[in-house]
Amino acid sequence: ITDVEKKRKFVCVDPHDIPVVAIVDPDMSASMPKGLCASTGMDALVHAIEGYITKGAWELTDMLHIKAIELIAKSLRKSVDGDYDAREGMSLAQYIAGMGFSNVGLGIVHSMAHPLSALYDVPHGKACAMMLTAVLKYNASATGNKYKEIARAFGVQNLEQMSKAEADSAAIAAIQQLADDVNIPKHLKAVGVKEEDLEFLAKSAMEDACTPGNPKDPTLKDIISIYKSIM
Repeated sequence: ITDVEKKRKFVCVDPHDIPVVAIVDPDMSASMPKGLCASTGMDALVHAIEGYITKGAWELTDMLHIKAIELIAKSLRKSVDGDYDAREGMSLAQYIAGMGFSNVGLGIVHSMAHPLSALYDVPHGKACAMMLTAVLKYNASATGNKYKEIARAFGVQNLEQMSKAEADSAAIAAIQQLADDVNIPKHLKAVGVKEEDLEFLAKSAMEDACTPGNPKDPTLKDIISIYKSIM
């Protein structure tokens, strides 16, 4: 929910908001435009990756998130091009990711994306996709070997011959390539972000409900630096 006066976007959670049943029908996405398909698909990838590396992650959610990442890596490009089977794959992937992250939380990709949506009206999925690899670089030192497993889910070869740093870079490169292939903007200036707003954006991100779940505890200075890295 966006507070238009304070220019803040909030996550609202309550046990009474949880549905009894969810109907996921890929027919509903058959006419989805390419841009919306790309941004919502990348949002599902962010859910899977952040859920996989969040502080609350454990074996059961790891299993769900890795499968979701694998499906998205395989399906998103074709889905954006209108392939029905791929859109069915994305429907399944986002559902599996939702089963995972709804139990363990997210991280600062979402925290930093929320104020971009509130202040600049950047669609949520696009904002998350733009922040993803910048945040992954920041979090790399606190994620153990999980980036290697993300790279494996993307189909990266020869991982066993790589150092941790090389595997981390390979995972981030594969993710960025997917974002590029579905035309996610690389720079915040492309969606109207102004340098003078970075401190407000960062303060909003620090106060976001998703921030405590991040694998690495950020400072305000850290958040500003991540924003600046993709200006």
